[in-house]
Amino acid sequence: MSGHSKWHNIQAKKGKTDAARAAVFTKIGRELAVAAKGNPNPDTNSKLADVIAKAKAANMPNDNIKRSIAKAAGEMGDKDYKELVYEGYGVAGAAVIIKTLTDNVNRTAGDIRSAMGKCGGQMGQTGCVSYMFDNKGLFVIERTVALDEDTMMEYCLEAEAEDFVTEDDVYEVYTTPEKWSQARAYFESKGVTFLEAEIKMIPQNYITLDGDKLETFTKMLDKLNELDDVQDVYHNVELPEEPDED
Repeated sequence: MSGHSKWHNIQAKKGKTDAARAAVFTKIGRELAVAAKGNPNPDTNSKLADVIAKAKAANMPNDNIKRSIAKAAGEMGDKDYKELVYEGYGVAGAAVIIKTLTDNVNRTAGDIRSAMGKCGGQMGQTGCVSYMFDNKGLFVIERTVALDEDTMMEYCLEAEAEDFVTEDDVYEVYTTPEKWSQARAYFESKGVTFLEAEIKMIPQNYITLDGDKLETFTKMLDKLNELDDVQDVYHNVELPEEPDED
């Protein structure tokens, strides 16, 4: 398994400001509410349990998690949210996949088309770029003295993970989407906490962009992520690392 080890850079961009963190919490909050609709008990609702794990990995406060679940029986009750995925291209043919939760398909499609078009991108047909990605369950777990590589390998075998990659200070564990919930429950039973926990589209290969093209592509990502209906944006561009901020 190659390449998700852009994790630190991605996390730095997501959590750079309080506003960015709040936006992430809002998006996960909608996922929680949708998952909880009809059954707000994570013990009997595995989908909800999965999203709670994602929320905790993003450091979403417990009170926020509880409020989001409560929305399922309140203001979310009369809304029918659909999970839709759009595909398209950024500058220089960069591949982009946009995951959304929406109660208004026309609004969402129009907003995405506009955001991409303003930055030299365009929406494409279903399947136009998804073949360049693998749908994988992913856990990013802190590497510690107590959780050494041998222990992690044992856990991964027991959890029926497909693969794991050891980085300097984290493990990246990959599963099939079908085995992700089972693996999550196993790791949690061992007291493992996650820095990231979700099912996502991981590019098979990355491309690089330079200068104006990179700047334009980054602006497009920002515009897409600012849309309320957009939950996640996946792409195959290798973003440059940014210096740590104090």
